[in-house]
Amino acid sequence: MVNLLNTLTSKTKSLITFLFLTTFTLISLNVSAESSNESVIAPIAPAWQLKTQTGEDISLAQFQGQAVILHFWATWCPYCKKLQPKLVELAEKYHDKGVKIVAISFNEDDGALPQDELAARGYSFITAVNGDEVAMRYGVKGTPTTFFINKNNQVIFKSTSSDITDPRLELATKEIAK
Repeated sequence: MVNLLNTLTSKTKSLITFLFLTTFTLISLNVSAESSNESVIAPIAPAWQLKTQTGEDISLAQFQGQAVILHFWATWCPYCKKLQPKLVELAEKYHDKGVKIVAISFNEDDGALPQDELAARGYSFITAVNGDEVAMRYGVKGTPTTFFINKNNQVIFKSTSSDITDPRLELATKEIAK
């Protein structure tokens, strides 16, 4: 058994651990739900409305019925810069299933131009600016924080990592794309 574990890649070990923990959590939640005759429902993403860098209104309601990767970030955050290519890759991979990236920039330095920064990085996804209040509403403590929201506006997964090898990112994207 030890030899088998030593031959597994770290990605495979992470996936096995994630699947075990997810299964254990789901079983625990199901047992709790059965004993109280209640069903477990993912939380609803809080509504928000902000402006883009150019002053256009943007809100979560605009994406009703769509799968959304909601990415809280800041231009100065090196971890956001590391994670964003993976989010773009996932959105492109699941584009035909309607997955979109929507970003909210918050905790910015004076004079920051988040949409310009994204464009300089080669990305075209939209970002809202001055999202500090919305970040608080979502319980965001730092950057990056990314929520995976399904077509029913339910938060399926929250990530506070910039680990682009984390298999949960793709699993969450696949889940919201259903």
